[in-house]
Amino acid sequence: MSPSACVASWQTLDPRRPEQVPLRCWWARPADGPPRAGVLVLPEVFGLNGWIRGVAERLAAAGYGALAVPLFARTAPDLELGYGSDDLALGRSHKERTRTDQLLSDVGLAADWLRSQLSPGAAAPGLGCVGFCFGGHVALLAASLPAVAATVDFYGAGVASGRPGGGPPSLELVPTIGGTLLCICGREDPLILAADVAAIATALAAANAARAAAVTARRPHRLEVLEGGHGFMCAARSDHHPASAAAGWSLLLDTFAQQLGPERLQAEG
Repeated sequence: MSPSACVASWQTLDPRRPEQVPLRCWWARPADGPPRAGVLVLPEVFGLNGWIRGVAERLAAAGYGALAVPLFARTAPDLELGYGSDDLALGRSHKERTRTDQLLSDVGLAADWLRSQLSPGAAAPGLGCVGFCFGGHVALLAASLPAVAATVDFYGAGVASGRPGGGPPSLELVPTIGGTLLCICGREDPLILAADVAAIATALAAANAARAAAVTARRPHRLEVLEGGHGFMCAARSDHHPASAAAGWSLLLDTFAQQLGPERLQAEG
């Protein structure tokens, strides 16, 4: 990515409701004009580190306004970790203290702010959302928000067994998703076993069948299984799989182009 392809900086969002807290986000946008749409970027348990900020900047270079959102704003608002074992343990300790209602409230605050930054001529009123690892799980939750039109969940572990803070599996929210959901898993991921992949496939297929019966115009949900283990998208991780990372990025851009860009407007027009 050319340094001039985007402009990026820290942006603190002020709470709007009593249950919300300030969010220190990374805001990246195209350098040569207004964003064509907005995308929320949800991180791994390692916080808004250099790799996640780089994802936001790559999206900005592709024409999107991308806001990377902290998921541990109540316990570690400035968290930025590497990928060592101690970093993982610390990140997971903060993950265990999250709750679904608080996460959705924070993502909702970020979505409201991001939509306010888009020009009236932006191609789509809805936002995109992408998350990785724990952020992938939260992205599936965030897909249930009305503001989110297209979601890409990269290896979001645990969606078939529970949800942050306790409760039924997050997959049970799939029927409430009004936009499009793309789930991407690694074939050798030790955190997403074959039974979990099957549960994801079943939940997406059932939601697609219900959409077909309702004659909805929305693009169906999808599951893609690529080669690699957990974290294959991230070049800083030991499980990085360059070919699958390239394929995953292509799937992400294609999903957003179809759902947030001119192709979507033509299809619905």
